[in-house]
Amino acid sequence: MSEQIKTLFEEHDIKFTTARSSILEVLKEAHHPMNYEQIKEKMSIAMDKATFYRNIAKFEESGMVHKFEADDRKWYFELSSTTHAHFICEHCHKITCMEVDLGKVEGEVKSIVLKGTCKECHI
Repeated sequence: MSEQIKTLFEEHDIKFTTARSSILEVLKEAHHPMNYEQIKEKMSIAMDKATFYRNIAKFEESGMVHKFEADDRKWYFELSSTTHAHFICEHCHKITCMEVDLGKVEGEVKSIVLKGTCKECHI
């Protein structure tokens, strides 16, 4: 287990388990948000879907993980960092993270999703 993951468990006062550690290690290495199937493929241990979502819910509740729903009606997950937008290409469906200036927003922003055509698909 990496020091970053160990620190996350300690900072958020969440009990360490091998299953939880496996999910967080995959998300730590990811360069983009991932859905359940993508995370499952990269995990070092086998885990049923119910266990996965139970752990993800715990991570969300603590603020460790952020989720949003994409066009494919799947939930995508990533380690929480700063509030940022997600750009979804309507052609190749690639999801990229974008830094945005939210200006003055009253309340809590949970998800910003922008849709369009990425530079690779734009002809």
